[in-house]
Amino acid sequence: MERTFDDDQLRTAYGYLLARALVVRQERRDLAEEGVDYNVIKHNPLGSAEFVNPNFDVAYLEAWVAVDDETPVLLEIPRIEGRYYTAQFLDEWGEVIVNINERNFPDHPSGTFALVAPGAAASAPDGAVPIELHSDKAKMLARVELQDSPDDAVDLARQFTLRSVGTPRIAPTIAIDDFDNQHLADVGLFDHANELIDAASDVCGAAAEPQRLARSVAAYVASSPEARAEIDRAIHADVVPWFLAYAVTKSGVFRNGWLGTITVGNYGDDYLIRSAANLVGIWANSASECIYFVGTRGGDGQPLDGSRSYRLHFGPGDVPAEAVDGYWSIILVSLPDYRVIPNPDDRFNLNSYSPLEFGDDGSLDLYCSPVAPDGPRRANWLPTPDGHPFSLTFRTYIPRANVRAGEWFPPAIESD
Repeated sequence: MERTFDDDQLRTAYGYLLARALVVRQERRDLAEEGVDYNVIKHNPLGSAEFVNPNFDVAYLEAWVAVDDETPVLLEIPRIEGRYYTAQFLDEWGEVIVNINERNFPDHPSGTFALVAPGAAASAPDGAVPIELHSDKAKMLARVELQDSPDDAVDLARQFTLRSVGTPRIAPTIAIDDFDNQHLADVGLFDHANELIDAASDVCGAAAEPQRLARSVAAYVASSPEARAEIDRAIHADVVPWFLAYAVTKSGVFRNGWLGTITVGNYGDDYLIRSAANLVGIWANSASECIYFVGTRGGDGQPLDGSRSYRLHFGPGDVPAEAVDGYWSIILVSLPDYRVIPNPDDRFNLNSYSPLEFGDDGSLDLYCSPVAPDGPRRANWLPTPDGHPFSLTFRTYIPRANVRAGEWFPPAIESD
């Protein structure tokens, strides 16, 4: 079979399809856990979340939702006041469908919501607010802010309920091969290209062309062992290195060594940014809820090294609290898997409620190093993995207008 696409088009096809593969990978991993099933809430223990770049400032609950045309799923949300919460729903490509909270549903911030298949709003029971999904499956990720009373947050999270009104027809998960974030999917990704595309509609307005390319690559890969080997070599030698570099430096606004994900959660035509977000922090929320800054390089332009000591200096009028109407947090994770790093102190993040030490002028310094600093600076410290690379993720929940406009960034991560 003659090849009908060039190297740039191969990158496009791979980069587009990867977003879907990353969601399916997470679906397969989630459902492999004991006790996890569709339409069943899983409550994560505080300080734990089995996905990349978790948020340690909230009580997490999550679920895979499955519906069909006749079978809705009912979600009950308790009344929550005085603390941040949201029930986020994402589709099978990683696009945010909706956030249920008092900001988006001021007349119905709690109570009963009916999750329904596309075009099946009539199946919602009386009194339930219908939420139309993009396909027959969705991911729910709900968060209740801990503040300084985590037991109360956990109690509220336990009051969320989810139940199916009947027995929906549920398509099995697509049997893609597992892969990790350093060694991304190989040519086998295209073995499932048609299935990945056909099983879940994509709201991306520019999807037609990358879908056509993905199908063309899939047909070429299937045409002969030589074609398959050719594409596999290209993926390993060119496509994966290109995408990994794109994901951490070019998939958003890059400033001060931070990648600002100003376009996140809902991506419009930017399907490559969607794939990058699914890789670096799957289940990214919409920008009105949270804007994420991912730091992988110091002020000298070099990758962050766990053997070195770093400082972030926030001026007195530029501290994190000035960037949010909700709360802020910073977490330190390993590379390339973006997972939390075990340490003897169980120190993984700092946030609005941490007992931080501020300067006399109101400034704030945060520290990252393999050894704890002396004196009051320890309160502002995150331990790094000695001898290994790491990344910082800075979250701004309910970001202010200057953050959403890309005018506010965390300071450069300077060697201390």
